[in-house]
Amino acid sequence: MYVKEGAAFGWLSSYRALTALGAPLIALHLKRRLARGREHRARFAERMGRPSRPRPSGILVWVHAASVGEAQSALTLIGRLLASRPDVHILVTTGTVTSAALMEDRLPAKCLHQFAPVDRRAWVRAFLRHWKPNLGIWVESELWPNLVAESAARRMPMALVNARMSDRSFQNWKRARGLIRHLLRAFDVCFGQTDDDARRFADLGARRVLSAGNLKAAAPPLPVDAEELETFRRDLAGRPVWIAASTHPGEEEVVLDAHVRLAEEHPALLTVLAPRHPSRCDAVAALVAERGIGVVRRSLGEEPTSDTGIYLIDTIGELGLFYRLADIALICGSLHGGYRGHNPVEAAQLDAAILHGPDMTNHAAIASALAEAEAAITVSDADSLAEALAALWADPARRRTMVETAAKLAAGNQTVVDRVAGLILPLLPQRAMDD
Repeated sequence: MYVKEGAAFGWLSSYRALTALGAPLIALHLKRRLARGREHRARFAERMGRPSRPRPSGILVWVHAASVGEAQSALTLIGRLLASRPDVHILVTTGTVTSAALMEDRLPAKCLHQFAPVDRRAWVRAFLRHWKPNLGIWVESELWPNLVAESAARRMPMALVNARMSDRSFQNWKRARGLIRHLLRAFDVCFGQTDDDARRFADLGARRVLSAGNLKAAAPPLPVDAEELETFRRDLAGRPVWIAASTHPGEEEVVLDAHVRLAEEHPALLTVLAPRHPSRCDAVAALVAERGIGVVRRSLGEEPTSDTGIYLIDTIGELGLFYRLADIALICGSLHGGYRGHNPVEAAQLDAAILHGPDMTNHAAIASALAEAEAAITVSDADSLAEALAALWADPARRRTMVETAAKLAAGNQTVVDRVAGLILPLLPQRAMDD
């Protein structure tokens, strides 16, 4: 299962040495993240491989996801695995505070969350000694060398799911073929999101590669409190409402500029602004205040009034409510800054017409399908954003057609979970074995 290759060990040994010698710098980096609210203070030890919960008895499946999007995409697969094997428990690891809060809220019974250990060999080994997973499932492509190598050294079956590999990453990895081949061959099976992803992983040395489709497109609609939704719909009736979802630095300015332009024609306009990281919301609120726009914050229990222009969503896990309320959704992380776009499927499932920026690399397949079907509009700056919003509010028939077409595309990839689960389940032992 696990093939040792001389060239790869040169790369891996160098990496291990760097992460060992760099321990003081790693510790300093983590402390700075903690001070900025990017680490969970009460669970900080988990990042060093020290667990905060006991291992459940029996078979344990470990699902590793980097952040919010990857973790959410794994929820449907997790549900399918539990339905097929009710005797197992599932451990989910992520690396961000936002994703941890989301998983604590949405993980089903027999699942638990821990922060992933930072990729120092000693911390990784401590993590694995405690949890002793029977199967590892890695979501997308965050291949930390120590974590992969130490997991494979335990001869644990491993699967890489929803794997994506941009052409830029592919070209970069080709310069370290020995290392990437060594890491990829640790996986029993690799499920590429697209044919191009599968081809790149196979070229870099993955042993068994299949093109399975995107798990994010197979996820169920985001949850909502039906009573709260009805209350908001009643209170906001007659107002044009749109959402800028998962904004990053630099994108809020574009959103606010567009709001100012539109408010001249639509004085009742409500812009729902949902930063990707709620820890940034103080800075975003100050930015809004500088523009002289009326703003209320969700976390303070404030509700939008007729004087409110910006509703700042500084909470976690509520996009299901606000996509349903919005006429139009701007999918952010796509305007600039190298974030490569966030998931448009969630908005497509919930009847919001879709706008996004020019860089949707992370979701290229669905973005291309939306563009081909004229079910999304690409914008690049405040002027084109304001123009697109105004055009869609002026043409409800076009907006409805976009919504219906996008919903059909979002519903067309539901079989991906069956394909992935069908090949992962045989990797599980039939019963727990002593480690």
